[in-house]
Amino acid sequence: MKKVSSVILKWFYPGIGIKRWMGLSAFGVVLLIIGTANLRSEQFWLIQLLDALVVISGIIILILGIKRMMRSFIAVFVPSSRGTELVDLLYQKKHLSRGPRIVTVGGGTGLSVLLSGLKSYSSNISAIVTVADDGGSSGRLRQQFDVLPPGDIRNCLVALADAPALMRDLFQFRFDNNSEFSGHSFGNLFLTVMTRLTGDFEKAIKETSKVLALRGQVIPSTLGDVTLVAHYKDGSVVAGEGQIPKARKAINSVNLSPEHPLATPDAIKAIKEAQIIVLGPGSLYTSIIPNLLINEITREIAESEAIKVYVCNVMTQPGETDGYSVCDHIKALVSHSSLRILDYCIVNNGEVPDEVLKRYSVENSLLVVNDRKNIENLGYRVVEEDFSMIQDGVIRHDAEKLAKIILSFIEEI
Repeated sequence: MKKVSSVILKWFYPGIGIKRWMGLSAFGVVLLIIGTANLRSEQFWLIQLLDALVVISGIIILILGIKRMMRSFIAVFVPSSRGTELVDLLYQKKHLSRGPRIVTVGGGTGLSVLLSGLKSYSSNISAIVTVADDGGSSGRLRQQFDVLPPGDIRNCLVALADAPALMRDLFQFRFDNNSEFSGHSFGNLFLTVMTRLTGDFEKAIKETSKVLALRGQVIPSTLGDVTLVAHYKDGSVVAGEGQIPKARKAINSVNLSPEHPLATPDAIKAIKEAQIIVLGPGSLYTSIIPNLLINEITREIAESEAIKVYVCNVMTQPGETDGYSVCDHIKALVSHSSLRILDYCIVNNGEVPDEVLKRYSVENSLLVVNDRKNIENLGYRVVEEDFSMIQDGVIRHDAEKLAKIILSFIEEI
C-alpha cells in the first residue's frame, strides 16, 4: 500500500509538467458534472442555455487537458516530436506501421540512400547488410577489437533513424587526422563499445536502434567472422573486401571464407514476411553478392513469393564491373545465387551531363549500358526510370524517386 501511494505522490513532484494538465482535466470534469446535473430539469430556458454552455466548456477544457498531458508524455518518450501536433504524430506512426514490408539487401552508400527514401513510406523495413567489410575504420576496429565491421551497419542505422538531425550527425561524425581516433567515425566507435559491453554484435545493433528511434530494423546477414575472396579471370586470388577493387582485374567469381556461414535468424524471418525484396543499389561484388553467398539467404529469397527487384548502378565501378552492361550485372548475381533471385531490374534512363561523364571516364567509370533485350531473353523484366541526380559533380541515386519506383510494385501484389 505504501509503495502504491509513493508512486501516486511522484506524479505530483514539481517540474514534471503534468500536474497543471491533470488539474485542468479535473476542472473540465467538474464543469461537466455541474452542467449535466440540471440540464434535463424543467428550468427557465436561459438557465438551461447557461448549463449547456457549462457542459460545452467542460468538454473543451477536458479535451485540452488530456491533449496537453499526452503531449507531455510523448515529449518524454519521443523527444523528436516536440512541436508536432498530436494528431499528426499519431497519423504518421499509424500510417507508417501499415506500410509495405520491404527487405533490402546490400551494403555501402547506395543502400543507405535507398533506405532514407523508403522510411518516409513505411516503418516495416528490414535492411540485411553485409559484414565482409575490412577496409578503413571498420577494418581497423575489426582487427584491434575482434568485432564485426560496423561501417555499413552504421550507415543504414543513420539512414533509418527517426532521431533528431544532431544525433544522426553525431553518429556520422568522423575524427580528423590530428587525433588518436584518426579516420574513425563516432558511430563505428559507439557500435564497437556497445558490442564489448553487451558481448553480442547483434544485440549492440538493436540497442543502438533504440537510441536512434529506427523506422525499421538493420540486420547483419551473418554473425560469422567472414572474409570476401575474389578469383580473377587470370587465375589470381585476392582476399579482403577492401583489396579486391584495387587489383583492377576482371573478376570471375567471389566467395566467403570460411564457406557456408549461417544466416542470422532475423534475416530469414524478414525475408519470409517480405512483400518486396530489393537487391542494391551498391557495389556488385563487394556489397550485394556477399549477402547472397550465404546459402540460407539465397534459398529464402528464391523461394519467396515477394516481388524481387534489382536496382542496377548508374555507372560501372573500376576494379569491379569495368565494361559491364546491365545484363552482365544480372548474370553475376544469378551465377552466385539462383535464377529466381529477381523478377525486375530497375535501370536508370536519366541523362547525365557530358562534363560529369568526362570526369568519371578519367577513373575508367562509364555509364552502364542498358542491353534490355538481353535481359528480357534471360526472363527478367526491365523498368526504365530516371532516378539519378547530380550533387557536387557526383552522380547519386535520388532517394525519393527510387523509393516511389519501388513502392509502385505494391500494386502487383
